[in-house]
Amino acid sequence: MKTVSSMNNISALRMEYKKKELTERDLFPSPYQQFEAWLSEALAAEVNEPTAMCVSTVSADHKPSSRILLLKDYGEEGFIFFTNYKSKKGKDLDENSSVALNFFWPELERQVRIEGRVQKTDSALSDEYFQSRPRGSQIGALVSSQSEIIQDRGTLERLKLELEIQYEGKPIPRPTYWGGFRVSPDLLEFWQGRPNRLHDRIVFSKNATTWEVNRLAP
Repeated sequence: MKTVSSMNNISALRMEYKKKELTERDLFPSPYQQFEAWLSEALAAEVNEPTAMCVSTVSADHKPSSRILLLKDYGEEGFIFFTNYKSKKGKDLDENSSVALNFFWPELERQVRIEGRVQKTDSALSDEYFQSRPRGSQIGALVSSQSEIIQDRGTLERLKLELEIQYEGKPIPRPTYWGGFRVSPDLLEFWQGRPNRLHDRIVFSKNATTWEVNRLAP
């Protein structure tokens, strides 16, 4: 009996990475500068969803979960994303502040892996970002009890219509259960695909107030 993988022959799918390299002499001294340089290249190359990242959390009972979110800001204070605090990821992060982020830019044959801890952003920043969102997205944040079971799609559509009528011509307030998380990293790994799977992997590890830089075996 054939397995799904043998029927589709996915084991034979492979790609040779050879577009770029990552050497120590090319590195910026700060991992944040390195990230900014790579993100700028991803934007210039018009990669699909350059700010998309896999966000991985671990619940209180040690079960991991991953999902794709969009990065909304970054700098030496950390990496920021916004979400429903009552969602699965929000509850996980309340129980366990450890988090991992992963950016993958296949067009450039690159990944960036980040490990760290989160804390909620202050309400002023969450308010500012919420008001900058399209009105439809603001309504969506009110409509969705994220990660909760709902009866059907119609439930969302009916509530959306009710809220559009309720807030017609009025500003939409940010719900208290929606806001930002700031990831303060203690590790950033920059991965550049290379031929024969001998990839370049350079990791910045935080040591008190400085960063230790090492090359990892692929």
